[in-house]
Amino acid sequence: MLSRLQELKKEEEALLKVKTSLQDQLNRLKVEELALRSMIMTREDGDDDTDNCGQAAEPVESSMQVDDASVINQTQLQLSTLQSVRNASQENEEEEEDEEECIS
Repeated sequence: MLSRLQELKKEEEALLKVKTSLQDQLNRLKVEELALRSMIMTREDGDDDTDNCGQAAEPVESSMQVDDASVINQTQLQLSTLQSVRNASQENEEEEEDEEECIS
């Protein structure tokens, strides 16, 4: 009975580690999605090379390219993605504020 309980605790710890890893990977994917959406919006807005305020649009970073699937599968998870998600969220909030300023 005691050994079974210890086994279950070890399994729980392993599952919690897997859960954490999957959440981190999900956060990385969310950051990548935000980057891709930003690139798409920049390209759509950049067709006339000006944004809604009449300012020159910022060029799309060439380093933001979609990776090869085999490379992605071999990449180790980066556990510090929470900060990246926060940074991306802040950037989106700043962009929304800028858009609101342009409208008013």
